[in-house]
Amino acid sequence: MSSKPVVEYVLFDLDGLMIDTEKIFADVTNEVLSKYGKHMTWDIHAGCMGKPDKESALHLLSFFPDIPLTLESYLSQRTALQHLAWPTVPLLPGIEKFVLHLKKHDIPIAIATGSRRKNYELKTNHLSQVFGCFDGKVVCADDPREGIRPKPNPDVFLVAAKEMLGRDMEEGVELTVAQKKERSRGLVLEDALLGMQAGKRAGMTVVWVPDPNLLDMEYSGIEQADQTLKSIEEFVPEEWGLPPYDS
Repeated sequence: MSSKPVVEYVLFDLDGLMIDTEKIFADVTNEVLSKYGKHMTWDIHAGCMGKPDKESALHLLSFFPDIPLTLESYLSQRTALQHLAWPTVPLLPGIEKFVLHLKKHDIPIAIATGSRRKNYELKTNHLSQVFGCFDGKVVCADDPREGIRPKPNPDVFLVAAKEMLGRDMEEGVELTVAQKKERSRGLVLEDALLGMQAGKRAGMTVVWVPDPNLLDMEYSGIEQADQTLKSIEEFVPEEWGLPPYDS
């Protein structure tokens, strides 16, 4: 018998978890920086992951105070290059198999992403065989809802579970035992450290699939993933009470 929690629904992050947007982000950022003889290192890149666009850009530019590149100019150039690249972004290994498996077995699924809605559509319209399985159950950063704070706050996962899947996500300082159990039935899949923290702060079960370089970085937070994998290909559904893959 598995000692892992039994889960009933799955919430997916998007960037870096389902699709390989991190490579595009790195490529276009370095294309902009190359005009000034600069290059984004992995450590700088890691600090950008999971942050909203403006916060990510400010973090990046703080490492290059000697170049005449404003926040607005950087974001404008990066956005233009990304919009050209998003329609070519590939799925990451294991995602198509897992999403189609969950859909086949009627496991409730939704996406909770820090991407803006327009960017989400650019990134996913060419991958409808996977993203069509979500039936529009997607929460984006700029959706017209008030009070959704960015990750590592838990808001986007709570909203996705409540509004997209109809789960009971009562909020308050003190949750009852039943409310805590209900939250733990949700499985969050994340690649970013901030996202892993957000899932745990939501009280949900979290499988973390980080870039291997993130594992070498010092982390002092109290939140710990329930499982850490190198790839979604390593995920074993039946360990979490989900139907096993067909043999």
